[in-house]
Amino acid sequence: MAIDDERLETPVYWLLRYGSLGPLVNLLYTPWIEGAENIPKTGAAILAPNHLSFIDSIVVPLATSRRVTFLAKSEYFEGKGLKGFAMRTFFRSAGQIPVERGTSRASNALTAAAKVLQNGGLIALYPEGTRSPTGMLYKGRTGVARLALENKVPVIPIGLHGTREVQPPERNMPKLGRVGIKIGKPLDFSHLYEQRTERDTLRAVTDEIMKSIREVSDQQYVDMYAEEARRLMAIEKRNKSKQED
Repeated sequence: MAIDDERLETPVYWLLRYGSLGPLVNLLYTPWIEGAENIPKTGAAILAPNHLSFIDSIVVPLATSRRVTFLAKSEYFEGKGLKGFAMRTFFRSAGQIPVERGTSRASNALTAAAKVLQNGGLIALYPEGTRSPTGMLYKGRTGVARLALENKVPVIPIGLHGTREVQPPERNMPKLGRVGIKIGKPLDFSHLYEQRTERDTLRAVTDEIMKSIREVSDQQYVDMYAEEARRLMAIEKRNKSKQED
């Protein structure tokens, strides 16, 4: 999937943020925000939130008046039918970057994200890679660490609260409820820039990011990737169904 650099500059983001979606979310979910001062007023940085619900990408930008560009899974850009069209239009219009996970083209997304950072922007990327299947915090992928070290920018841990209750995985439409955003202090990895290609360094940086996210999200940590946990849950469900039959 090609990434259109011009689309990243679309003014639709600001229309959504201040003209329609942002005010609606503020009205319906009255989000509380703690630590907003930890997001810099200027300069490049990576926002690293936990991932509990589809609406996380709508809630996170409420924490700052700056433009936030998300890396979103490519499935959001490829849906079928009316729902697929609506999601595709929303994500493309808002200038978000599609990530084709598990393919060689995933690097295209990191290249586009690097360009945003080089221009002094904010990138938001979920270290877990996908939504938590249980509400717990799972092991982080190293993409955030790699992006931070290669572009020499800080990482800001973010803990989202209540978004899973507002829109659980099985629910297509959100319900009413209050959500919260707790923002930790920026993590500076400048002492590791020269080691940015080393696997152990990427893992150590990722683990430190996840530790900081756990502190602001108050979640229980599971030393397992979310995708693996989801597969195990599916197997357990199938086995249970067979036993009942």
